Amino acid sequence: MASTWKGHLTFGLVSFPVRLFTAARSETISFNQLHKDDGSRVKQVLYCQAEDKPISRSEIVKGYEYEKGKYVVVEEEEIRKVAPKTAKVMEIQEFVKATDVDPVYLESSYYMAPDEGGEKPYALLFETLKQLGYFGIAKVAMHNREHVVVLRPGEKGMVLHTMYYADEVRRVDEFRPDVTNLKDKELALAKMLVESLAGEFEPEKYSDTYRTNLRAMIQAKIDGQEVVETPETYIAPVIDIMEALRRSLEMRKPPMVAHAASGEADDAEEETPKRERKARSA
Repeated sequence: MASTWKGHLTFGLVSFPVRLFTAARSETISFNQLHKDDGSRVKQVLYCQAEDKPISRSEIVKGYEYEKGKYVVVEEEEIRKVAPKTAKVMEIQEFVKATDVDPVYLESSYYMAPDEGGEKPYALLFETLKQLGYFGIAKVAMHNREHVVVLRPGEKGMVLHTMYYADEVRRVDEFRPDVTNLKDKELALAKMLVESLAGEFEPEKYSDTYRTNLRAMIQAKIDGQEVVETPETYIAPVIDIMEALRRSLEMRKPPMVAHAASGEADDAEEETPKRERKARSA
């Protein structure tokens, strides 16, 4: 596997050689655009609205719209002049608690492996961060861009994630939940349901069903077979959250869980009239 970056990782006066390897990539099925009438491939045409005619790619330049309808032209050479050159040093700026890093900031993932001569300091950093529960925050220039990266101890070695900058992460409040009106009984049942569905994280258990169905559909068309439509999944509307939680738990095993869930739900039903009577008497 070819590395995407090689250089030295430094923190304090410690420096050792490392390599980065792409850890993951999306798998998609791509399609070509064809002319409907004859099935031939089509090309995208670049069109100049002002001159009302198609133009070649060599006539295209980059433009930045600084006001509505006003552009400043930027040449490729000008972009190259200000782009950071790929650096050979990745410097750790600080170490932070792993629990303080919100995953929303993590972008692309890379495996970081030690290069020749860097095995012992690499292992030392890995084990230290693992035992302390810390991540490293570093800076590196690669692919004509300066990145802030997160270094963390993975299952079998160091993993690096490029990080979104703070101004690239959207700050919104509409997703903030209101937890003030949650009842203890509801939380207890929800916790029981979560525990009954708990298991070990095994990524290989999960697959892209859509991609599998898409490949099967394409193969069926190649073989001249009929395409079978995927059945819709019916989701019943939640009317009573306590009833929904109770029924969900009853469907799980062992039976003791279902019995406990039924008891929790009954207690909650008894509590409701009491609260109503109290409100009326007040």
